[in-house]
Amino acid sequence: MGETSSAGGGAVFEEHPLRQTLLDEVHARPFPLLEAPLRSIHLAFMNANTDAESELAAVSALFRAHGAKPPAAGARYHRSPIDIGILRWERHSEFSTYTWESKPGEDPLREVAPRGPFGDGFTQPGPLLSALRLIFLPDPGDAGLEKLLEAFDPVSLSVSEVTQGKGLFATDLKQDPQGYIRYLVVDHGMSLSRAGSVILRLHEIETYRTLALLGLPEAQAVAPRVRRMEEELSGITAAIRDTTELTANRELLARLTNLAGELEADVARISYRMSATRAYDEILQYRIDALDEKPTPGHGTLDRFLARRHKPAIRTCNSVQKRQEALAQKLGRAIDLLRARVDIDLEQQNGELLESMNRRARMQLRLQQTVEGLSIGAISYYLIGIVGYAAKGLKEAGVFPVKPEIVMGAAVPVVLGFVWMMVRRIRKHHAEHDDG
Repeated sequence: MGETSSAGGGAVFEEHPLRQTLLDEVHARPFPLLEAPLRSIHLAFMNANTDAESELAAVSALFRAHGAKPPAAGARYHRSPIDIGILRWERHSEFSTYTWESKPGEDPLREVAPRGPFGDGFTQPGPLLSALRLIFLPDPGDAGLEKLLEAFDPVSLSVSEVTQGKGLFATDLKQDPQGYIRYLVVDHGMSLSRAGSVILRLHEIETYRTLALLGLPEAQAVAPRVRRMEEELSGITAAIRDTTELTANRELLARLTNLAGELEADVARISYRMSATRAYDEILQYRIDALDEKPTPGHGTLDRFLARRHKPAIRTCNSVQKRQEALAQKLGRAIDLLRARVDIDLEQQNGELLESMNRRARMQLRLQQTVEGLSIGAISYYLIGIVGYAAKGLKEAGVFPVKPEIVMGAAVPVVLGFVWMMVRRIRKHHAEHDDG
């Protein structure tokens, strides 16, 4: 638990250690108070290759170089006046934004924008993803507005009223010679905080619009592979219907398993980017909705323009991911079906093998019994012969006068019984040895 605080008529409570952090979070990034005329340069960089501490050190050096107080230790957001305007920095999970606010020149939409704090001493945290030049001007009148709009491409120009007609913005979403996407915001009586919220949302729209499109190249690259896998699965499914042999089924199962592994590798490779694309697009749509655009005569809104040009790209990303999910389900069903068939075939094959082994064992048993019978007869025959030789010898010696034939005849049942008992004991001994 954390420190104590008093509430409810002086009562003292023990605070959760994160309570103050959570309370401060909703006030961490307030809308700036902005007044026309203003030029806002907004840059977004990917920061995956720069850790937070290294970027914070570079940002601190940047603020110090322009005579401003650096961010606090561990900060992810900082906005402060500098010697040439106001500088704002914010680090997100995979990108960082830098915004420089200053006074515009005489022809703000066509002039070469100064580099400001982003000159030779600036250390960017990663590759540049988005660059925006926003010009905020007081109401120039109808004629003045038309002249300002001439700086944009009329084919892709969007012009909308915001804040219930107290503001207007325009953009063609095209890069100028310096690589900036230009936005014009005109003040028709907005408060400073309202103007700040509109401009901040336009910054975010441009940033998240570009971030959301990072998934498109991934989707376009993997789409042919998904199509090839779908066709291959279709061929394997047809082969499953026509194949009955165990060997062929095993080969098809191996092909399905390899195909499933290939699909999972693709899914793992692009799943993060596809999820990020959906998340960024949701944020983008929320920011657009928050603007509450109203169309102006002769021009479309930014929302309508993005619905025609941006949304198809997002649908492509979503479509590829849904096709991957559907393909994974079909592969899973096909693998289960084929594995069940292979298991049944193996069980049948094993049953046939066991039946064959049983037949062979029965034949061996009958043969063994036959051999045992013959063995008893053969051994008894030789033993009776030995008894006969002994009887003849005893008779010749005068010791045993009985005829040898009588002795041999009398010995037959005795010898047969003795040999049978001995063979039975030997077989029983072997059986006990095998069971043990």
